[in-house]
Amino acid sequence: MLSKVKDYIKHHKLLDDNKLYLVALSGGADSVALLLLLDEMGYKFHAIHCNFHLRGEESDRDEHFCEQLCQQKNIPFHRIHFDTLTYAEAHKISVEMAARELRYRYFEQLRKDIGAEGVCVAHHRDDTVETVLMNLIRGTGLRGLTGIQPKNGNILRPLLSVSRAEIEEYLRKKGQEYVTDHTNLETDVLRNKVRLQVVPLLRLLNPAVSENIQRTAENLSDAQSVLEAVMLPYNDVKVLDLRQLNNDCSREYIVFEWLKKFGFNGVQVRQLLTAETGRVFSSPKGYDVLIDRGRLLVEPSLKPLKNLRIPEEGTYVLDDQTRISVKTEPVWISRDAAVATVDVSRVRFPLTVRRVEEGDWMIPFGMEGRKLLSDLMTDRKMTVFEKRRQLVVVDGEGNMVWLVGIRTDNRCRVSSDTTEVLRLTTNY
Repeated sequence: MLSKVKDYIKHHKLLDDNKLYLVALSGGADSVALLLLLDEMGYKFHAIHCNFHLRGEESDRDEHFCEQLCQQKNIPFHRIHFDTLTYAEAHKISVEMAARELRYRYFEQLRKDIGAEGVCVAHHRDDTVETVLMNLIRGTGLRGLTGIQPKNGNILRPLLSVSRAEIEEYLRKKGQEYVTDHTNLETDVLRNKVRLQVVPLLRLLNPAVSENIQRTAENLSDAQSVLEAVMLPYNDVKVLDLRQLNNDCSREYIVFEWLKKFGFNGVQVRQLLTAETGRVFSSPKGYDVLIDRGRLLVEPSLKPLKNLRIPEEGTYVLDDQTRISVKTEPVWISRDAAVATVDVSRVRFPLTVRRVEEGDWMIPFGMEGRKLLSDLMTDRKMTVFEKRRQLVVVDGEGNMVWLVGIRTDNRCRVSSDTTEVLRLTTNY
């Protein structure tokens, strides 16, 4: 047992003899074995225990046990109490998720406070097996089949090479007691059902199933590393050109990896790869992806925008980023896309600044006939994203004044009869 854990730590370069660590100590067999093993190897660490107050007297029993064990071993001991149920209700999340958030947030806080290099947690091989099987049941990609990783940021897992049975045998030979969380024996949670029902059945089919699944997960983890190297050229790309992916190993994989940080799932990726141009998909994280002439574009989902009423000259705020100023000046003609000059006598206040709406039309400067703004924007090859963000200025009689940044209406053009212009300036 000691030799296997030593080799695993060395192989994955998890721990440094000269640095300080934290050990998450629940009092259960896994965390107790982790604490004893690291102590036996001579690593420097403090123990940390979280009391979530979810199991009444059992929660306090566990805390007392951990404190006593650390006193016996002369190991510095930290503890924290959480009102987990209140936190879960306040944040509208499950109790399990609440406990996870509270636990890891405190781990990181304490790690920084005492200058520790990382936090060691006691996940073992059976946890990896259960995770792989759960991901298969739920549906997953390659990453979901790689199991639990030995290192995830500052979280370190030195026991992934050993099984729960090996851990219990190690503690038995040491004569070391531990506590049991009786909720782990219930079958109303998916992980517990996998642990207590599915895995024992698989062992009847093949006693080496856990070792085989662990080995497969490690092989797939190596494959995942190769695919991540394939993704490197795409990681910082702002627009993904699907036409350049035809010769790559997997268009679907690259698109999924590129989009997953925005909250898009595998089903959406498969749909968008066969969808027509102009189609928009939305993610739960508040992002939209657009298919535009063989390219994928991503931006935050469009938020509602309140129309801005401009009753007179001055500077007005449309939103956090956009301002527009209106001022009467002597005659001149703007050549700047961000500035429009129109005949003040042909415009009626109040002006309204809003987004383009269906059916909007104008008589573009230099033309005589009407043209729908949607057609005008299409002629300019604007994307759906650009079209839906596009602003217009309309006067008090409902006439179009300015397709902002693009074109003014011919009806309010500056002519030889103009005596003053209305200058509209925006940072849009």
